[in-house]
Amino acid sequence: MKKYQVVGIGNAMVDVLARAEDAFLAEAGVEKGIMQLIDMERAVDLYSRVGPAKEVSGGSAANTIAGIAHLGGRTAYVGKVKDDQLGAIFAHDLRAQGAGYETAMAPKSEEAETGRCIVLVTPDGERSMNTYLGVTEFLSADDINEDQMAEAEWIYLEGYRFDGPDSHAAFAKAVAACKGAGGRVSLTLSDPFCIERHRDAFRDMIRDHVDLLFCNRAEMRSMYQTEDFDAALAQAASEVAIVACTDSEHGVHVLAEGQRWHVPAVPTQIVDATGAGDLFAGAFLWGLTNGHDLQTCAMMGNVAASEVISHIGARPEADLKALFKGQGLL
Repeated sequence: MKKYQVVGIGNAMVDVLARAEDAFLAEAGVEKGIMQLIDMERAVDLYSRVGPAKEVSGGSAANTIAGIAHLGGRTAYVGKVKDDQLGAIFAHDLRAQGAGYETAMAPKSEEAETGRCIVLVTPDGERSMNTYLGVTEFLSADDINEDQMAEAEWIYLEGYRFDGPDSHAAFAKAVAACKGAGGRVSLTLSDPFCIERHRDAFRDMIRDHVDLLFCNRAEMRSMYQTEDFDAALAQAASEVAIVACTDSEHGVHVLAEGQRWHVPAVPTQIVDATGAGDLFAGAFLWGLTNGHDLQTCAMMGNVAASEVISHIGARPEADLKALFKGQGLL
């Protein structure tokens, strides 16, 4: 048995969550429903203009890993923060969930700061993310521990991490170490605009290395540059062993071994859509590494996503295992 079921690599961020009206988004020049990269000056300005905010450790892959840890999985995370207040908060929160976190902090002398994402949640539950990457942009191959990657049944790569001068080399090192020791690779596409920036790199990795692809409908169509959703799914399934594509309130489509399943969503009142895909992936991977079939994994993912969007913040607040038992999944 390997030390880790899943090791995630991504942008280590602290989320600043605030409610906002659509009019505020328009006034502040925030495009609704997507992730926009911003600089430090813009981050400070936007933060000064939002109302009361909640600061919680976030980052897409970190949320996934926190979800796996919450379920009792053997898991760890790689992502860079600075030796500052937000960096300390991030590290403490992740370790408190039960996840391993050993990435060396950037020194206090580093000009860039710990990354943060200002998440503006509108009354319809949609989230508009404004991301200052800070030091996490500079995660490099030197931050990848090959022994740790070799000890992982799966590694989980965050698409957002493709933004960064050394990120592709870091991913390549992680993939080689994991695959060389018999592990498998999962990737989340993260965001259509991220795909637009790095489509060729995504395509190469998907074709050559990825065993499990996570995405949503918009990302799937963007990846394969078609409005025909079914055609995009079929193309992905021809390149990857397992495809798990979420479709908002319509549930999730899972494709593997020439088969396709549709698993319905779990209805809930949407308070904050932040983290839905992250927790879906976490629960899916937990189910997979604990021997459950793909349909059950997808249902677990839907239950976890439903829980996380029912409250502010991208980390689970209810006992996910208890929810799984309530649905007859355990």
